[in-house]
Amino acid sequence: MKNPPRSEDPSTREAGAPPAGDPVEEFRMPLMEHLKELRRRLLISLAAGLVGMLVCLGFAQHIWDFLVAPMNEALAATGRGTMAITEPLEGFLTTMKVGAVAGIGLASPVIFYQVWAFVAPGLYPREKRLIVPLVFASTALFLLGAAFGYFVIFRFAFPFFLTVMSDDVSAVLSIASYLSLATKLLLAFGASFQLPVVVFALARLGLIDHRDMTRFFRYSVVAIFVIAAFLTPPDVLSQLLMAGPLIVLYGLSIGVAWLFTTKKREADGDEG
Repeated sequence: MKNPPRSEDPSTREAGAPPAGDPVEEFRMPLMEHLKELRRRLLISLAAGLVGMLVCLGFAQHIWDFLVAPMNEALAATGRGTMAITEPLEGFLTTMKVGAVAGIGLASPVIFYQVWAFVAPGLYPREKRLIVPLVFASTALFLLGAAFGYFVIFRFAFPFFLTVMSDDVSAVLSIASYLSLATKLLLAFGASFQLPVVVFALARLGLIDHRDMTRFFRYSVVAIFVIAAFLTPPDVLSQLLMAGPLIVLYGLSIGVAWLFTTKKREADGDEG
C-alpha cells in the first residue's frame, strides 16, 4: 500500500523544485513509457485516418469535383486551358490520394484528441477538463483555415496564376499536380490557424505570456512572412493573403496568452 505523501516545509524545498504532491509530477513517466504512449496515440490516429479514407473513397468523385471547382472556374473564366491526365495511373492514384486527404480531414477530431491526450499528463487536473473543448477548437480552427484557403486563396490566386502567362500559351494542368498544390495549401492554412490553440497550451505550461508575445511582435511578423513564402506558391498575392490572417491570429493569441498564462503566477510564487 502506498504511503500518503508527507507534508513539506516550503523553506526546505530547493528553489524551482516542484511541491510535494504536485499532480503533474505524480504523472511523470520514464522515457520508454512516453515512447509507448506516443506509439499508441500514433496507431490510433493512423487507424482513424484509414477508416476515414475507406469512407471517403466512396465519395471520391464528389470530393474531387469540389476540390477542382475553383481551378475549373478559373480556366473557364480565362479561357487558358484544361485539366488533363498525363500518365496512365494518374487517375487511379489521384482518386486514392483524394480519399486519403479527405479521410484525414474526416478523422481530424480523433487525431486532435490523441494529440491533446498525449499532452494531458503534463497538465493539472483542472486543465485536463479543457481537452474536449481544445479538440473542438483545434478542429474548428483547422476547418476555418482550410475554408479560408479554398474560398479566398483559390478564388483569387488561381485566375492570377493563369493570367501571368502570355496570351499565346494554353495550360494543360495535370490533375495530380493540382491535387498536390491544393492539398499543400489547405493543410498549410489549416495548420497555421492552430496558432491560438498552440499559444494557449504554451501559456498554460507557463512558457510564454502576453508580454513575451508583444515584445517579439515585430520579429513574429517577419517570421510569418517567411513561413508564408515557404507554404504558398512563389507570388506576392498568395503570401499576403496568408500572412494577413496569421498576423490577425497572432494578435488574438496575445489576448489568449494574457487570459490563460500561468507564467506570471509562477513567477509571483517564486518571489514569495
